[in-house]
Amino acid sequence: MFSPTNLENSLLKYRQRRIGEASIMQEVRHIFSENEKQRKEILSTLESPSPEIENHFNFDLLQSSHIFHISDIERLCIDYRLRFLDSHYFKGTFPEEAITAIRNLENNHKLTLRNFKIIAPAKLLKLENADDPLLFAPMGNGYFYLIHKWGNDLHPFRKLLMWPYKSFDNLVFTVFIISILLTALAPMYWFSDNPGIAEYLFLGIFIFKAIAGLVLFYGFAKGKNFNGAIWNSKFYNA
Repeated sequence: MFSPTNLENSLLKYRQRRIGEASIMQEVRHIFSENEKQRKEILSTLESPSPEIENHFNFDLLQSSHIFHISDIERLCIDYRLRFLDSHYFKGTFPEEAITAIRNLENNHKLTLRNFKIIAPAKLLKLENADDPLLFAPMGNGYFYLIHKWGNDLHPFRKLLMWPYKSFDNLVFTVFIISILLTALAPMYWFSDNPGIAEYLFLGIFIFKAIAGLVLFYGFAKGKNFNGAIWNSKFYNA
């Protein structure tokens, strides 16, 4: 008595009530064209220099877990030896997910985002000659909104490995500890039949001066600086 319901035919009937068959392709083509145009504009903004401006978000739509102050960003960059610069310095490829995240934010907040910032290791940035990006948009008053993160996580020991470069005191302490270890491992019997404290102290001072000299030579030759001085520098040799 009753024939089974064909879901595809029912769906077609719903669509035909909304729009005609002849207009469906035109509507879809227009939507996709506008979508592609908007995505290209976003990518162009990310890759081009822009003036320092604030983005006026709708605070009712923001996630508190994505809001960070410049002091938090500075501490992260110093601890992990990262850079915080304009997005146009990024030499990698912006993933489609990042473009989508920006587009969704713009549509939800009814604004056009500008002046994007990015956190990344120096090797991922096109720095002027003097391992996981985080994309931000400035909110004003020193606050930034995290839009998207991509790539692999940093090495678990990166913070420890970058600790000597945080300050001059850290570097001297590191050189001192390495000198003690090398002195303890040194075959003192090569230099003395009965080595004492004086011999170990003399060798330790010699090793400390040698390592310090190499560190200073490398630092000056490569134009390196400490984390606190480079976290927001656009120069490679800073």
